[in-house]
Amino acid sequence: MTEQMGPQEERAEKTVVTRSVATAEPVRIEHFRAKYAGFWTRFWAYTIDLLVLSALSGILVKPIFRAAGIEITNPSFLLFSPYKVTALLLLLLYFILMTKYLQQTVGKMIMGIKVIPKDREKLTWSTVIFREGFGRFISKMLLIPYFLVVFMPRKEALHDLFADTIVIHENAYEKELRINDRSTSDSQQLPEGTMI
Repeated sequence: MTEQMGPQEERAEKTVVTRSVATAEPVRIEHFRAKYAGFWTRFWAYTIDLLVLSALSGILVKPIFRAAGIEITNPSFLLFSPYKVTALLLLLLYFILMTKYLQQTVGKMIMGIKVIPKDREKLTWSTVIFREGFGRFISKMLLIPYFLVVFMPRKEALHDLFADTIVIHENAYEKELRINDRSTSDSQQLPEGTMI
């Protein structure tokens, strides 16, 4: 059943569209936002994390393998040794658990940066696993996605884009100037001399 518009309804619609609207002066708003972490800060944080993982592997994993009599060797092409698989699991657990519970790894703590979701809510398990597991795997395999940080406006790598996360400095902020050019009707304008 379709309704047809009568002549009065057409006129009412026309008066809404043709109603005059007064424009207000542009409003300048100063806004402070967290500073995005750039390539070199993230690079050094990742390097520190690799050093921490290497130390953990040398202190915990290698002695256990030696005590158990399991050989620690470099695998041949496309084969994994038990040690390499254990080291990979340690790496994944380190990045996933540290990012989920603290929003940062040891390297990120030292560099003063942390991972947050774009919507500013808490990091979910699915976001962290996708970012630190799948996204980091793709970035490591290709290497080029890490360099996206240099060119992206929010300094995001490919794994950040996949997981809708950004990496920010904890205690550094950038000043943003926003200009709102809004149109308001006469009934919405404040009286002259009103202080906000």
